[in-house]
Amino acid sequence: MLGGGGAQGLQARLPLTLPRLLPPQLLLPEGLLTQLHRVPPHPALQALQSPTCKIQKLSLQNCCLTKTGCGVLPAVLRSMPTLRELHLSDNPLEDAGLQLLCEGLLDPQCHLEKLQLEYCNLTAASCESLASALRNKQHFKELAVSNNEIGEAGVRVLCQGLVESACQLETLKLENCGLTPASCEDLRAVVASKTSLRELDLGDNKLGDQGIAVLCPSLLHPSCQIRVLWLWECDVTATGCRDLCHVVSTKESLEELSLACNALGDEGAQLLCESLLEPGSRLQSLWVKSCNFTAACCHHFGAMLTQNKRLVELQLSNNKLGDSGVRELCQALGQSGTALQVLCLGDCDVANDGCASLASLLLANRSLRELDLSNNRMNDQGIRRLMESVEQPGCALEQLVLYDIYWSQDIEDSLRALEERKPSLKIIS
Repeated sequence: MLGGGGAQGLQARLPLTLPRLLPPQLLLPEGLLTQLHRVPPHPALQALQSPTCKIQKLSLQNCCLTKTGCGVLPAVLRSMPTLRELHLSDNPLEDAGLQLLCEGLLDPQCHLEKLQLEYCNLTAASCESLASALRNKQHFKELAVSNNEIGEAGVRVLCQGLVESACQLETLKLENCGLTPASCEDLRAVVASKTSLRELDLGDNKLGDQGIAVLCPSLLHPSCQIRVLWLWECDVTATGCRDLCHVVSTKESLEELSLACNALGDEGAQLLCESLLEPGSRLQSLWVKSCNFTAACCHHFGAMLTQNKRLVELQLSNNKLGDSGVRELCQALGQSGTALQVLCLGDCDVANDGCASLASLLLANRSLRELDLSNNRMNDQGIRRLMESVEQPGCALEQLVLYDIYWSQDIEDSLRALEERKPSLKIIS
C-alpha cells in the first residue's frame, strides 16, 4: 500500500519506466486524480494506464474528487482490465460525476467487482445510470452506497437493476439512504433473486415493523444464505423483533446481527434469547446496544448464555442494566462451558458492586477475551477489584476497555504498571 508523503513523494517512488512495480493495491493521495489533465500527466497516473499495470484495488477515498475529476475515470477503467475493487467514498462526486463513472463501468474492458460510493452526495437521479451499469456487470459482487440521499425512488430503480443483472452480488450496503417500509418490497426482490447475497446493511433507515415484516419472508427462504444483517436504528420494536426472531432461530447461515438503537425493550430481549436457544440458530455476534433493556432482561440473557455455545460476541452497551443486572449475567457466565468471548457493557450504570461481580467472573470464566466497561459509574474501589482479578495468571482476559471513567492518579499508575507486568493484557482508556 502506497500513501502519505504527498504527490511529490509518490512521484519519487513510481518512476515512469517501472510501472510494473505498482503493487496490487494502491492508495493515492488527495487530489492526485485531477492531475491527469496536467501536461505531462503525473507519473503515477501514467503508470496506472500502462499496459503492464496490474493493479487490482484502487482507493481514492476522501481525495476531494468532484465531477470534474470524474471525467478521467472512463479512460482509467478502460485501461485497467485487472482492476477489481474501486473505493470512491467521501468524495463529492454528485450525480454528474457518477454518470461519468458509469460510462467507464459499461466499457467491456472494465471487470470491476467491488465499488464503494459512500458519502458521495448522490441522489435518486444517479440510480438509473448505476442500475444500467450493473445490469452489464456479470462478475459484480459488492456495492456500497450508504449515506447518500437516494430515497425510496432511487432504491427502487437500483434494486430493479440488481434483480435484472446476472451478477452474483455478495454485499449490499444501503445505510442512511432514506429507505422506507415500501423499500422493503424492492429489497425483498433482491434477496429472493440473489442467492449469492451474504451481507445486507440497512441501518439508519426508517423501515419500521412493517418493513421488517415484508423483508423477513425472503430472508427465511431456503435459497437465502445471508450471513451479516445490519438493522441498527430502523424503528424496530418488539413486534418487528418477533419476525426477525424467526430468522435468527432457523437461518443457519446467519452469523452477525445488529439491532442496535431500536426500542426492543425487555420483551424484545426475551424473544431474541429464546430464538438463540433454538437448534437452528448459528448466530455468533449480536449487537443490541441502546435497545431500552433493563435489569429484567438479564435473566433471559443469562439463561441463554449458559446453553448457547455459538454466540461469541454480545454488545449490550447503553442499556440500564445496573449492578443487579450485571450480577445475573456474571452468575451465568461463571458457569463452566460458556463460550462468550466479547462482552460490551459500556454505559450500563455499572458501579462498584457490579465491578465486584465482574471481578469474580474473570477468575471463573475461561472464554472471555474482551470486556468493555466504558462510561460507567465505578470509582477507584471498583477499578482496583477488577485489577486484582485481571492480574491473576488464571484470568484469560486480553483487552479491557475503560473509556470515560474517572479515577485517581494512583489508579492510573497501577493500570500502566499492570500492563507492563502482563504483556498479554491491553487496557484501553
